[in-house]
Order: sequence, then C-alpha cells, then structure tokens
Amino acid sequence: MTDTREIVEEAPPQRSAKKSWWVRHYTFTGTALGLVFVWFSLTPSLLPRGPLFQGLVSAGAGAFGYGLGVFVVWLVRYMRSKDSSPPAPRTAWIALVIIGVIGQLWMMIYFDRWQDEVRDLDGVARLGFWDYPLTAVVSIVVLFALVEIGQLIGKLIRFLTRQLERVAPPRVSGVVAVGLILALFIALLNGVVVRFAMKTINSTFSAVNDETDPDFPAPTSPLRSGGPGSLASWESLGHQGRVFVSAGPTVEELTAFNGRPALEPIRAYAGLHSANGIKATAALAARELQRMGGLQREVVAVATTTGTGWINEAEASALEYMFNGDTAIVSMQYSFLPSWLSFLVDKENARQAGQALFEAVDELIRVMPPAQRPRLVVFGESLGSFGGEAPFLALNNLIARTDGALFSGPTFNNTIWTQLTHNRDPDSPMWLPIYDKGENVRFAARAENLDRPDDPWGHPRVVYLQHASDPISWWSPDLLFTEPDWLKEPRGYDVSGRMQWIPVVTFLQVSADMAVAVDVPDGHGHVYIKDVADAWAAILEPPGWTPEKTEKLRPLLTNDENA
Repeated sequence: MTDTREIVEEAPPQRSAKKSWWVRHYTFTGTALGLVFVWFSLTPSLLPRGPLFQGLVSAGAGAFGYGLGVFVVWLVRYMRSKDSSPPAPRTAWIALVIIGVIGQLWMMIYFDRWQDEVRDLDGVARLGFWDYPLTAVVSIVVLFALVEIGQLIGKLIRFLTRQLERVAPPRVSGVVAVGLILALFIALLNGVVVRFAMKTINSTFSAVNDETDPDFPAPTSPLRSGGPGSLASWESLGHQGRVFVSAGPTVEELTAFNGRPALEPIRAYAGLHSANGIKATAALAARELQRMGGLQREVVAVATTTGTGWINEAEASALEYMFNGDTAIVSMQYSFLPSWLSFLVDKENARQAGQALFEAVDELIRVMPPAQRPRLVVFGESLGSFGGEAPFLALNNLIARTDGALFSGPTFNNTIWTQLTHNRDPDSPMWLPIYDKGENVRFAARAENLDRPDDPWGHPRVVYLQHASDPISWWSPDLLFTEPDWLKEPRGYDVSGRMQWIPVVTFLQVSADMAVAVDVPDGHGHVYIKDVADAWAAILEPPGWTPEKTEKLRPLLTNDENA
C-alpha cells in the first residue's frame, strides 16, 4: 500500500497537462493488481454479507493488491539496480480502463448470483437493488483512504531518506528510514493508540456490564446467586450474569413438560466484581454451588463463559429440562469485553478461569463418597469452549475427569479440538471429522451427525457442535498463505461449492464473516440452539428420556442474548 518515489513503478512524473491526475498520482501495476484483488473479494465466502462488510472486504483486498503491485515493481527494479522504471504507455492505461469496466460489470453479475446461492443455503433474504451501489460506494471510499494513507507514509519515508543521505549512502538511508517508520508505527500502536483504545473500550463495556435491566430483577430464591443468602451480591454478577441467573425454565414449566413434580434448578454464578482475582472468583462460585446444595443434585455442570460472561441459554435450559430440574450449573465471569475482543486481549484469562473454576468444583466433588457424587459435565461455546478445555491436556484426561462435555463453535486455538481434528480418521473431512472411530468423541453439524460412525459409542461422551459455515471455527492466520483442508475436501452442506481459497483475500473474507457470524438462522454460522438438545441427550442419556422428548424440547430452546 505504501507508494514512495523510491519504490514506484514510473519515473518521477513531469508536470504536464497531457497526463491525467490518476496517471500522475498512481502506479499502473498497483492499480491493475488492486483491481484484480477487488474482483477476488467478490467471490463467495462462508456467510452472506451486507453491503457494509462487503465494501470493507473489497477495499482491504484492493489496497493489498495495490501495495503488492508497488512492491513487486520496486523489487524487480532493486534487483536490476535501476533507479526508476519507464512509465506505462497511454495505451496500457486505456486498455486497463476498458478491461476494468467490463471485468467489474462481469464480476458484479456473478457476485449477485454467488450471494444469492450463499443466502439461499443459509436461509437469508437476498440483497436488494440499492445494496449493490452502497457496496460500491463504501468500497471506493475506503480503498482510496487506505491508498492515500500509504502514500502519506511514502512521502514521510522519502523525506527521512533525503535527510539521511547527507550522512549515509542512499540504500542504507532508505533501509534506515523504513526501519524508523516501522519502529514509530509499532511504538504508537503499542503505546498511545492501544492505551487510548483500551481505555475507551474498557470504559464503554464496563458501563454496559454494570447496567441493570428491569426485565431481570434480583431473584427471591436462595437457589440463585444474588438471591437470599448468596455469597455474591446481585450487582456484582455483571449484566450477563444477572441475565443467566434470572433465566431458565420455571418449576411449573419443568413439571408440565415432564409430567411429574420438578425441582428448582440451581444456578450459581460469580461476577468479575464478586471477588478479587480469577482464583478467588472461582472459589466463590464453587462455595455458592456448595451453599445451595448443588453437590446433591443429579448433574453438576461447569460452564465456561465467553468474554462478557455470557452462557448459551439453550445449553443450560436443555440440561434442566432433561433432568427435571435436578441440576446445578456453576459459572463465573472473567471479563466484560465482547468475545472477539476478549479473545485478543483476555485469552489467557479465559484459560485460567476455565481451569480455576473446574478445579474448585472438582475438589469439592472428589472428597465426597463415590456413590454420592453427582455426574460432572462441562460445556461452553466459542471462547467458552476454549476455556472449557483448559483444565484438560488431552481427550483422555477430559473423559477421565468428567462424565461428559459439550463444546459449541470451537476456535482454532482450542487445544484438544485441534489435536482431534489434526489426527482425524482417514477419509473424514476437517469440517466434520471422525476421531478414533467415534469411541468417545463425536463431531456434529446437524443432529443426525451424532450417529456417525456406526461403531459403538462408549462413555463418557464428548460432543463438538460445529457448522461448516462457522467462521469462528475456521478462521486462522494460516488462511493468509495456506489453503485449509476444509476447502480442499468436499464442502459442508451450507458452504458454496464455488468458494475458492485465494491468498490474503480468503483471510479477509473469513475475518469479515466473523463479524456477522450470529446474523444467520440456527444451524448455520455461529448459532447453536436446537441441536444442543440432541447433543446433551446423546452425551448423558437421561433416565426415561426419549427421542420424542428431544423433538418436543427443541422448539422450546432459545438464545436471544449473544456474546
């Protein structure tokens, strides 16, 4: 993207009225490659995108292509020891304009078809007529802004180079100038920019975390954190903690569903401000569980939250329906940042929180007589699945220390998930692998996938729910320059067969997909609701539970709050 006189393709422009502003201001090869990368960005991705995100992706791809073109010309000239390159002839620019206009119209026609296909696969409404010009406007504005920023950086490099040439050779001066700019950029990014940004972000989301909602009043039951006798105050639970504690099926709803008297489910939770530090918060949550009598329930579930302290309500409610309220769910908050941001800056906190909470609960259970111990399970979604795996080094350790686990929408940093996927059985695809003939762990994009393979499924059982179109699971820095197996192998049910891996562009596309990962119906992207009923039923096989009850439960599950 940087466009300096030392690395431009043309010779220093002459002030002539015959040359258009564009020719004097931009390079031919950079423009050509930028245009090609804009076309690449219109190819199908995992999820449908609105005009705003498509415009941003196209602009980012175009800016990268322009910068790549400038760099390639500079590299060739540097290797030939030339100070400049001849300018592109006028006929070349005319040809580029003609090809560009025809090519852009052609790509927009196919973009419309590809978007329709992706949207139909995900059950999303098609784009309207005015969405296309809006995409073009956003793309052009952002692309020009990125290239102009690059040119301003180039001017600064040239200025520094000229000053350094007074005391050093030209090539040494150029290297030092670029090094100084990089050092300045990193210093600003790590210092002023990051400090200001994090201060603003922390202030904003801290305020959201402290907000109270009249729709979620403090509980009156001693079996809910924040209620009578609770070790954690209602205010200290944080916004998502208060939502979790207030939600869930009532005793009346459980009784009506199962046709027999139900118990009130236990929900223990400790917020970021309930104690000082992760270990202290985990210990408090475990004591809350013990105070409520949670260790005497049939099932104790340790839930690891996402960044904001959010828990997938469908996963929690399904357990409570299946065991008619004879359950206790315990969790804690370790951050108030959104999941994607927490993944960048609080990932280690997620790991420590998952480990500290499980160890605190497991310690209480292990001192109990074996015959009196509850069934211990773990679950989490997205960053919660990452933290939920943290106490265990490998699958063997997970099944040795728990009675089952459910992880939805795992991330590329999940340790156990990565191991299992990498070592999957031959002929099983990356997006839906089979590991060790499905003896203890199964991967499912749809409920029917839980029956694959046909080999016996032992106990304890672990289930990973992962959609073929979930960018949270398939995003990785490796996408920049390496084609992933999930694009080499036969595609999932909701991924376009026309999606192709393109260096850098696919990385940008999937990165943009992450921003809209929950804006699709259940069963696609990063939305896991109804299939959690089938997953829990398969993992724990509740007494008296039937497939008919699973079908009855599925439409009752909701997940209105997102991380």
